[in-house]
Amino acid sequence: MNKHQHKNWRFNRIALGVAMATTIYSGNSIAQQTSEDLEEVIVRAHPLSGEGLAQPFATLDGMALQRAQAASIGETLMGLPSVTSTSFGQAVGRPVIRGQQGARVKVMEDRIDTMDVSVSSPDHATTIDSFTAESIEVFMGPSTLVYGSGALGGVVDVHTGRIPHEVPEETSARFEGRAGDNGDRRTAAGRIDTGTGNFAFHVDGFYRDADDYEIPGFAESKQQRALEEMEEEDHDEGEEHSEEEEARDKLPGSYLETYGGAVGVSYVTDTGFVGLAVSRYESNYGLPGHAHEHEGEEEEHEEEHEDEHGEEEEEGNAELDLEQTRVDFEWGQELASPTFESLNLRIGYNDYEHVEFEPNGEAGTKFENEAWEGRFELVHSELSSVKGVVGLQAYHRDFSALGEEAFVEPVETTGAGLFYVAETSFNSLGVEGGLRAEQVEQDPDSGSSKDFTLWSASLGFIQPLTDTWNVTAQLDYSSRAPTAVELFADGPHLATQAFEIGDPNLDEEKAGNVSFGIHHQSERWLMSFNAYYTQFDGFIYEVETGEIEDGLPVFQFTQNDAEFYGADALIQWQAMTWNRGSLSFETSADAVRGKLDEGGEDDLPRIPPSRWSVGATLDWANFLAEIRYTRVSDQDDVAPNELPTDGYDDLQVHLAYAMDVGETNVEVFFNGTNLTDDEQRLHTSFIKDLAPQPGITLEAGIRIIL
Repeated sequence: MNKHQHKNWRFNRIALGVAMATTIYSGNSIAQQTSEDLEEVIVRAHPLSGEGLAQPFATLDGMALQRAQAASIGETLMGLPSVTSTSFGQAVGRPVIRGQQGARVKVMEDRIDTMDVSVSSPDHATTIDSFTAESIEVFMGPSTLVYGSGALGGVVDVHTGRIPHEVPEETSARFEGRAGDNGDRRTAAGRIDTGTGNFAFHVDGFYRDADDYEIPGFAESKQQRALEEMEEEDHDEGEEHSEEEEARDKLPGSYLETYGGAVGVSYVTDTGFVGLAVSRYESNYGLPGHAHEHEGEEEEHEEEHEDEHGEEEEEGNAELDLEQTRVDFEWGQELASPTFESLNLRIGYNDYEHVEFEPNGEAGTKFENEAWEGRFELVHSELSSVKGVVGLQAYHRDFSALGEEAFVEPVETTGAGLFYVAETSFNSLGVEGGLRAEQVEQDPDSGSSKDFTLWSASLGFIQPLTDTWNVTAQLDYSSRAPTAVELFADGPHLATQAFEIGDPNLDEEKAGNVSFGIHHQSERWLMSFNAYYTQFDGFIYEVETGEIEDGLPVFQFTQNDAEFYGADALIQWQAMTWNRGSLSFETSADAVRGKLDEGGEDDLPRIPPSRWSVGATLDWANFLAEIRYTRVSDQDDVAPNELPTDGYDDLQVHLAYAMDVGETNVEVFFNGTNLTDDEQRLHTSFIKDLAPQPGITLEAGIRIIL
């Protein structure tokens, strides 16, 4: 193998760990090496750069990231313990961490928020493409306080390398092309990193295109069809439910076309760097299950659907056209000071807009978000055995939704937070703590502004038991300001098929969390077990009032106490190793429950069902084969008026062969997903009963590394 193959095929699938030492190691089972040789994983999203971290985390990079890459960040991360995804077709999928989603999960690009509008509605895409990522890091738990109140559930940081931190010794390039049979998927992506003198340069680009994808059966779930039949009988319409009229075998409106890229340049010295990157993201995608017609408008719409010949046009699906331009600046500097080691300043500016088009092609609601965010972090040297980071974060969002179906008025959001994170040790016991104070103001175009003062604190411990075992514990207190939608929504929100009403009197959401873990890493084994409990004071959620407005059920944002608890486990076993080969096995499981604390102890909506998986990996010379089976359970613990979701089986296969062609490494690969062709519906999706996941999908591709 040449150096390119060695880099790709070594021990770098998924890094899972809990550590407070200076090195965090990956924990995969397909390596041909001992635990002393494990590849180091740098946790970039943490201010101490992996030098202290008491909360559970996962790093997806190398081969694992290449295999997991999908059209959305949520789908890319679905294989990690306690991480699943929302879904609104192929193009939209935001991560769900330990049952938390939306504003409670912060998604970042190189430690700065994506600054899109994906938290305002489940049909809005997150403007990061996994093909631009060098690695993706996941931080679970409220101890991610350094990134703001929106990180209460967890943080996902996509590291792109678009602003180089060092001048590469030689030019490197990576190109990839994929094609899949289901929906005629086509993907192309590439990046080049080079430099000369003190200058480092980066260029990347990607393109993805897919038609409506095939599904195993009806677009509507059997529960939804049964409910509609009951409603028809109750209304005594005298019409039988007609299966022929329903969408089946293919999901209408699930197409997408996404493309973009970036250029970056840095000036690098022996003690620091300063860099700038400009990126562009564009996407046009359909909205499956997204009906823009409701009672009271049917007659008017029927007239509009008649063309000039008096014939009725095909209704079709709504679609969304998105554009974003982003500029990032970063300055990192080592300091010649006995007190402070280094500083980092990162600023991002974003100009975002998207237009939702009606099925007849008429432009509907237009969303705009002009935003900036800045972070300043200063790392100090050890003071009485304590090493830490003090930082300041500030941001501003100018958000508007204009059009007859805009469900929230324009709002300006301004926030600033001061934080401190530090680590120390007492003999073998490692301790990490953090504090954050933040001020947030929500200022709508009409009505009074709302101010929130937020406090967060975290304390974590790690205690080695032996050379290979350690236990961890963590206590957290966090608070979150309500979003603009939760405060000021007042109109039909057609993505969720609801008339949403905010409450400007909502208070900040508070949460206390406790988590425990036990972890083992040795030459042939990696084991990780985590359990957690979170108690919310003033959990913000939507409740159905029973009223109807504009033909849609009315949902009111409200607050109540709630609790979340769950656990996850991962076991990897390297069963055999031989010259240039190894055979390994893996199993994992996770479960979470979310309930309101009020009298009935009602379950909360869109809580992921439990799941478990088993897999095996054969790594032999230039050949790699992996098979994985996942069982997702039924979800019967549902909120009032929420339909249960059937469980499903998922079988995935990955095959790859790498070869040298001169100085170039060429890898050909094959992926098979949902090989059971089961009907897969994500309970975390707002449209789970209208839009299942793709059926059996076969994909082939080629990857070239120069």
